[in-house]
Amino acid sequence: MKALVVKVTVGAAEAPERCSQALNVAATAVASGVDVSLWLTGEAVWLAVPDSTRDFNLPHAASPEDLIESVLVGGKITVCTQCALRRDLTESDLRAGIRIAGVASYLEEVLAPDTQALVY
Repeated sequence: MKALVVKVTVGAAEAPERCSQALNVAATAVASGVDVSLWLTGEAVWLAVPDSTRDFNLPHAASPEDLIESVLVGGKITVCTQCALRRDLTESDLRAGIRIAGVASYLEEVLAPDTQALVY
């Protein structure tokens, strides 16, 4: 089975539909048994901070909190190192189970055999 790497480059505040779509794809893939790695970059790194999407309101969309928890159950979530540094975030600021890693780790994942990468 293929692995799936989903990279989210926008946050819930500035692009709620695109952000929601990315999280929904990642969570659905995990529920389907796919090996999923969700990468949060740019403003999307705020999704890794607990309660950061409390005010998210997109009609007919699942809660980002629920989708993130779903991904964490069977996949992994990574925050971009540089993006975290620009926002003064450390792993202690993030939800349990979310790591910080750099571009070398991202490239290793997306260049692995039988891997599909999607960028939102």
